[in-house]
Amino acid sequence: MLIVPESKIAGLMTREAAFDAVEKVFAAMAAGDAYNFPVVREAIGHEDALYGFKGGFDRAGLTLGLKAGGYWPNNLEKRDLINHQSTVFLFDPDTGKAKAMVGGNLLTALRTAAASSVSIKHLARDDAKVLGMVGAGHQATFQLRAALEQRDFEKVIGWNYHPEMLPNIEKVANEAGLPFEAVDLPGLTEADVVISITSAFSPSVMADHISAGTHIACMGTDTKGKQEVEAALLTRATVFTDEVAQSVTIGEAQHAIGEGLIREEDVFQLGAVINGTHPGRTSADQITLFDGTGVGLQDLAVAASVVDLAVEQGIAIEVDF
Repeated sequence: MLIVPESKIAGLMTREAAFDAVEKVFAAMAAGDAYNFPVVREAIGHEDALYGFKGGFDRAGLTLGLKAGGYWPNNLEKRDLINHQSTVFLFDPDTGKAKAMVGGNLLTALRTAAASSVSIKHLARDDAKVLGMVGAGHQATFQLRAALEQRDFEKVIGWNYHPEMLPNIEKVANEAGLPFEAVDLPGLTEADVVISITSAFSPSVMADHISAGTHIACMGTDTKGKQEVEAALLTRATVFTDEVAQSVTIGEAQHAIGEGLIREEDVFQLGAVINGTHPGRTSADQITLFDGTGVGLQDLAVAASVVDLAVEQGIAIEVDF
């Protein structure tokens, strides 16, 4: 079995490689060549932690495995560790033998950012100039860096529940040579693309905060009860997602479905746009919304890619198992 420690991931995995892996797996999912297993996600009754498993099988890429881990909200304050902790395990689909164990923390950040970035590539207007950020935590910086590579943005605006955290994303914008402006939530109407990356259980972004023609990527809702945007927004938008079954149960669509505002049939796979079986954006004033719930196949795709890179560079640790 091969081991790629967390400490080696930063020197191996790039945003470009993560983007390519996620785009390909979304396409494979929509084509029926890859599927996710049911998600297990539980509050363990210790340290307020959420722990679970996400897994799947990509028949096209012959990638089988799971990611184990979750969210420990006290880590940063108590232990100076990031709150999200995870490890990816890959198995040989021909034999079932353990193939690799890969540090999953940075990979999770990269694949989550890659997912919203893929949605921007395929759904945002080509002339998008203003990027809006809702959320300014650790993951927001990854989201912003990846998003800036998809369009010729001229300005970044941002809002966060704790405004003292906004310098996190202002720094990224300035490094890219772009001005940054802190706004209140109604100020998001200026944005052509909005990324929401919070852990909220009540909506911040209202339907009237989003202008016609905007693409919004909702990346924080991955658990029953979480919610970043007003359910009514989904009635104004064409809704896309990574995995429809997750979107309607643990993603943003859970609330619009629960209130009877939309049906499951109103939620489409982003992979279908990538494959050309769904037209995606069809007009300049259409609102498109990507409900990024996070699927196990994303983790497996980036982990398999990083294992290949680690082997090529002689970094992978081989052990008998």
